[in-house]
Amino acid sequence: MIKIITIIGARPQIIKASAISRAIREYYTNAISEIIVHTGQHYDQNMSEVFFDELQIPKPDYNLNVGSGTHGNQTAEMIKGIETIIINEKPNCIILYGDTNSTLAGAIAASKLHCPIVHIEAGLRSFNKTMPEEINRIMCDHCATLLFSPTKTGYNNLVKEGFKTNNISPFTADNPMIYHCGDIMFDNTLFFSKIASQKSDILHKININKSNYILSTIHRDNNTDNPERLSSILKAMMDIADKFNIDFIIPLHPRTAKLLDKNLHSESYSRLVSNRHLKIIEPVSFLDMIQLEQHSKMIITDSGGVQKEAYFLKKPCVILRPQTEWVELVEHGSSIIADADYNKITKAVEKLLCKDDISFPSIFGDGKASKFICGEILNTFTKND
Repeated sequence: MIKIITIIGARPQIIKASAISRAIREYYTNAISEIIVHTGQHYDQNMSEVFFDELQIPKPDYNLNVGSGTHGNQTAEMIKGIETIIINEKPNCIILYGDTNSTLAGAIAASKLHCPIVHIEAGLRSFNKTMPEEINRIMCDHCATLLFSPTKTGYNNLVKEGFKTNNISPFTADNPMIYHCGDIMFDNTLFFSKIASQKSDILHKININKSNYILSTIHRDNNTDNPERLSSILKAMMDIADKFNIDFIIPLHPRTAKLLDKNLHSESYSRLVSNRHLKIIEPVSFLDMIQLEQHSKMIITDSGGVQKEAYFLKKPCVILRPQTEWVELVEHGSSIIADADYNKITKAVEKLLCKDDISFPSIFGDGKASKFICGEILNTFTKND
């Protein structure tokens, strides 16, 4: 039996990890032992603990309880904690997800100890190094042993950066293996959308009509911390709501809720709180989020994960960022990048609302990516052992 350490810290990683944990339980329970390390990067009760229960993820074996802080302080505390765990547990490999500070810390700690790194969501690029996530994902990719890209574009990005397609086992950081394997979040969406339909009562709870609302999430600090950008986004939403007589559901991240009064112009804030079309609600569980996505008319978001979920559930999407690492969504016409530009947001929404021939080709795999990943991990590290 091989031993793996899974590092999670942010909400999306907790959700992604559920796919791998589920695959281990269903197919590899006698072959793979998983140790889960929660860095505590997201420490709010509503943003973390509830997900372990709801998504049937085993409770973490370790919790570093790092909490918030500057990038440097937060990452440094994570490195110290992860390093100690790797030394004590002696895993065959460490699994890292995506592009957060937890990802970067895991990559640094593991690479210094020569512990093989498995990077899930490898090869994604926004080509904007002012985004902390871009640095994190590049750093992780270039010290990983196994790299699993959810898209062909991501795989091609790795090839362009010098990764070889014909490496032969044994695989190491100097002789890595790259895969185009499909997206584990597509696995999750297929699995959890059925559960959400049975268990979530969020539509009844907030008293909203199916298919007659736009779902929006805003959490990136360059949107929430910048008064001009935040005002532009919310003004666009209010004008769209009034023009099309459509409701907006906005599950608001705790840090964003605290900033509304402070960062919005007084006129915009007054209009926001009195607008009958905009329903600002508390953060919702993953199952509730899936339910809200399933029954929305459209999604407007600055979240990379929600962009994909929109595509999985065949919903048009407006992206509140200047770039996206999920370029396929834009290329296929189901998503439009609008950044925080009022005119671009309103035009994008109007275009997508009036477009009735949006297609959603199957570009994220067959829903079995997590099983494939576990199989390759087992095959690689059984041989290397």
